[in-house]
Order: sequence, then C-alpha cells, then structure tokens
Amino acid sequence: MTRLAGSSKLLRAMNASAALAHLLEQGELTRADLRTLTRLSTPTISEVLRRLTDAGLVSVVGYHSGRPGPNAEIYAVDPGAAYAAALSVRDIGASGAPSVVAALCDLTGEVRARIERRVDFLRTDPRAALVEAVAGLRAEAGVAADKIHHVQLAVAGSYDPRAETIRHVDVPGFARPGLIPETAAALGTRVGVDNDVNLAAVAERRRGAARDADGFALLWLGQEGLGLAIDIAGTLMRGARGGAGEIGYMPLYAPGSIHRKVDLQDLVGGAAIMALGQDHGIAGRTPLDIVTTAATAWREGDPTAPGRAGPTDAGRAGDFITQLADRIAVGLAAVIAVLDPSLVVLAGPIAQAGGDTLLAAVRSAVRRAAPLESTIAVTTIAEDAVLLGALDAGLTAVRESLIAAIRDNQV
Repeated sequence: MTRLAGSSKLLRAMNASAALAHLLEQGELTRADLRTLTRLSTPTISEVLRRLTDAGLVSVVGYHSGRPGPNAEIYAVDPGAAYAAALSVRDIGASGAPSVVAALCDLTGEVRARIERRVDFLRTDPRAALVEAVAGLRAEAGVAADKIHHVQLAVAGSYDPRAETIRHVDVPGFARPGLIPETAAALGTRVGVDNDVNLAAVAERRRGAARDADGFALLWLGQEGLGLAIDIAGTLMRGARGGAGEIGYMPLYAPGSIHRKVDLQDLVGGAAIMALGQDHGIAGRTPLDIVTTAATAWREGDPTAPGRAGPTDAGRAGDFITQLADRIAVGLAAVIAVLDPSLVVLAGPIAQAGGDTLLAAVRSAVRRAAPLESTIAVTTIAEDAVLLGALDAGLTAVRESLIAAIRDNQV
C-alpha cells in the first residue's frame, strides 16, 4: 500500500506517522525502503527517522552490506515502546475454564505474558479483578504500568459505548454502570470493551478462514450460548447499543406454544444440546462431551466412544448430528436471508468439537433451508480465538494511537 506524504514543514508530523505506519506493517526497513514507500526525499526521511528514534519508537536493528558504499542502517519499531493487554472474562459454568484469561503483547505483536485465574465474581469486585489481572501480566513480563497503552476486554455480552455499560452479561458485577470508566482510571490507560464473538471474528479475519473474505458472518456455538459476528469489508457491525449479533434471543415460531417464548437458544444452546444427546442415548457431562462423542462415533463408525460414560452407535450419533445441524440451519437460514454473506464461519467449542462431520451436516441442512447460497466453513483457529482477537484489537488501538499522537505533534 502506498502512503502519500508531503515534505513541507507543515507535514512533518504526517511524514513521521506515515513512516511509522510502514515500519509497523513491514517490519525492518532501510532509509531507501522508506524513501520508496513514502516518496519522500533522503533528507526528509533522515529527519523523520531521527524524530522517531528520539521518541523511543524506532531503533537501528542491523546493517545491510549488500550494496556499494557505507552499510545501510536497518530500522524497526522498538517492541518495548508500547504494549497492549487483553482480558477475556467468561463464566466458569460447565466448561471448567478459568474465568479470567489475560495476555500481553508488545508493539510487534509478540505475546510476552499470559495468565489464567479463577475468580469468584460473587465475592470479588470486577474492577479489582481486572486491575489485578493486568498487574499479573506486568509482573510476569517485567513491564512498567505506563507502557501499557490499551487494555481490551472481551465479555459475553454487549457494550453500550454511549452509556459505558455492559449489557446482556451473566457474569456478576459486570453490568454495573461506571465499571469501565472506573477500571480505566484505576489502570491509568484506555480500556476498550467488545463482545467476545466479535473479537473471535477479528482473529478469524486476521488469522483464520476469513482472511481473504470481503465480508463474512461468524456463528459462535458455545457450551452455554450462541453469538453472531457480522463483518462487512473488515468492519464489524455492532448496532446502536452494541447488541448486534445476539442471535440467541432470536424468537422462533413454536406450534402449540404461542404463549411461551421460544428462541434460538432453546434449540441450539447448551441445555438443548444436552437434552438432544439424552434423547439419542449419547452420554456426556457437558455439551462439548456429547458433540465430541457423536462426531467421533459417526466419523469412525465406532460403536464405542473411547473415554466416554457409555457406548453409542454410529446410527444414533448420525441422527444426533443431523438433528443438531438442522437446528443450526434455522439460525443460519435467517442470517443468510438477511445478510447474504459470501462466507459463514462456524466457530466456538461446539463447532470445533463437531469439526468436518458437523460442518458437512450443516452444509446439507442449509441447502435445504436457506433461500440463498453462502460458503460455510469451520474455524481454522485452534487456539483461544477470543483472546487472540482481543490482542489483535488492542494492538491495533495502540498502533493507531501512536500514529495519531505523532500526527498531532504529541510525540
């Protein structure tokens, strides 16, 4: 990408911000490289690099000796100039996962620390827990507090930026008004908040199946609930109050039950998967157990599912997977009809457990149910997608703030 920059005195800040942006994108560059990318003169590039070096953002990391004359200095951003922290808060629930998972990355994106902690939010103030998690990251990485320029929080809920309040969240204390401003004040840095599924979509676009997509929808199939992220040309749709994508609340028609609210969560949520597994004789302590057992049995045709509570046969497993796929297709048919995305990514622990077996069944079910065609894929991210997406979002915020600070002559 070409970044145009001027060379007059009035544009010095823009020149420096353009050079820093190229170094952040490309990694290591020489003066000649930057001159080509920015179309600036040699004296101007030298002045820009001096300014960035004096600000502690850039340093010489080597020399290029493959050309006649003096060796060319190779410049790169200083990894320790700024850091981004990511905090993922989730209810322990049936998953047994830690309730706070946090990571810290430097300006190049390298992860420098990662911690996991169980927190009883019925007894612990959320602000104190978040501040303590960041302190734990700092201690592990040996990073000063003022070097952390952004903290990105991932929650299973929606964040209303106007009211600065998290809504539709089940973790105790996180819906309290004022929590986010108070946490930012206690940390002394910016705190961004986003829905966990939105952040999983950030990771999917950068690292996963959606890297080359012009836009996509990500359906999160969790052990407890559902979520939807909508990416339009790289921009996430969040809605007026941050509630876009709360697909679990989508009401459904239920014959004979017109006086009882039935929504998609009742079809595909964790309790529904447990009940469906019981109906088909598939044993398991959690929804993840049941889907893993069924997918393995159907894929391998093995009458016993190793390590599980009881045997099942491939026929019953196949019926379970087919019916689960039909239920998932109910939600996807609505998504595809309204958004017409070129790609739908199935993500979350249930989608990963089902793998290609569930994917094939969902594709078949959607062909029967959806009026339009979309490519359907399963996530290719094996790690914690929510935490990775929070790191990616936090790092982007740090880099953009540094570039803006240079442009505004604050650095």
